Amino acid sequence: MSFQNVRHLHFASPAIRTKPMRSVKSLLAAGAASLISSMAFAADMPIAAPPPMYAPPAPPADFGGWYLRGDIGMTNQSAKSIDSAASATFPTTTAGLGFDSSPLFDVGVGYRFNNWFRTDVTGQYRGKSNLHGSQSLALGPADVEANTYTGSKSEWVVMANAYVDLGTWWCVTPFIGAGVGGSYNQLSSFQDNGVRYTGGALSNSVTYFDTNGKWNFAWAAHAGLAYKVNPGFTVELAYSYMNLGDASPGNFRAFDGSISGPTTIKVKDITSNDIKLGVRWELNSPPAYVPPPLVTKG
Repeated sequence: MSFQNVRHLHFASPAIRTKPMRSVKSLLAAGAASLISSMAFAADMPIAAPPPMYAPPAPPADFGGWYLRGDIGMTNQSAKSIDSAASATFPTTTAGLGFDSSPLFDVGVGYRFNNWFRTDVTGQYRGKSNLHGSQSLALGPADVEANTYTGSKSEWVVMANAYVDLGTWWCVTPFIGAGVGGSYNQLSSFQDNGVRYTGGALSNSVTYFDTNGKWNFAWAAHAGLAYKVNPGFTVELAYSYMNLGDASPGNFRAFDGSISGPTTIKVKDITSNDIKLGVRWELNSPPAYVPPPLVTKG
């Protein structure tokens, strides 16, 4: 082979080697274009939502429920008058009529319809309260009688109540309410110590009365504050105005047996201002939500 032929082959070989490299560049350019096009298409596609995470269940709707209640408190009682056959006939002056304070206890069952309205039925025992009072009667120009009354009174009260809760702030709920029912008012150890001045002569008498009770229509008005300790337990501080009706002692007899018979005495319009501390237990309160434990994969 001549020198010219060898030189010709030497200079021809680079051209031959560049042809495969152009093919590689073309392939790389086409791949890059395809990748850019795929990225642009993917950018236009909606992003898939992340997998749902566990969420606590929605709280159940408040449809109320049954509850039990109990109260303790103190009474502050009074009466309008003490009436008798003599007081209905002659001018009468009454002084110092009233009762000492006494404890009260009640239990009941109720139903809460929603966060605003609830009702309950209660049975209440009001402990013995000492009665005191005096009465003077002008029987004639020179005939005056004075009577001092003592005794004790207790009641059993059954009441149906309705309440309106006025919203809750910092777990405290003010409320108002009203109730109607019956009160069994019992007078015991009732005694009339009398002094009579007639025409310059003074005489004393003591009359005893049997224990007696009677049912009366009763009504009440309530107001107070309730504090929800937890979803199933509430504490109440409440005031109640109670109208308990009348009370009468039983048959009377004089200490010397000179007179006896059915009583004509009646203690009229007994009312009371009560302060109570109470609790309520919800019987079907929803359980508190407890989140599930965290699970980690290692």
